[in-house]
Amino acid sequence: MVVHQLSVFIENKSGTLLKVLDLLKELNIQLIASTISDTVEYGIYRIICSEPMRAYDALKELGISVNLSEVFAITLDNQPGRAADAVRVMSDAGVGISYMYSFLLGGKGILIFRTDNPELTKKIISEKHLHALDDDALFALE
Repeated sequence: MVVHQLSVFIENKSGTLLKVLDLLKELNIQLIASTISDTVEYGIYRIICSEPMRAYDALKELGISVNLSEVFAITLDNQPGRAADAVRVMSDAGVGISYMYSFLLGGKGILIFRTDNPELTKKIISEKHLHALDDDALFALE
């Protein structure tokens, strides 16, 4: 019901993002989705990829500051408003969304999000029959 996301802390200077991307390229690890949020001094590069544990180990070995976390991934019909519907379900249940991003894959909308209450989120996903993905299911959608 969850996917593993890498959060890589990178300095805001030329070449640091490329170092991460080159490593993943060398390892033949496929990026599925990624997003960067930044502050003045560093960025957080969030990555969903084909082999998150292997990528995590390799980044750590290279001395790159990285965390591995569990986030939720649900599929949505590729129609306007489906993300709003999914967020409403969480909001109505009292679940707060810490961050979220979305993309299209295999003709489906994919919503990736982290919440303030993972156990309640799992319960809501189950009760409302939302289609949650794990790492393997997400990668199989390509």
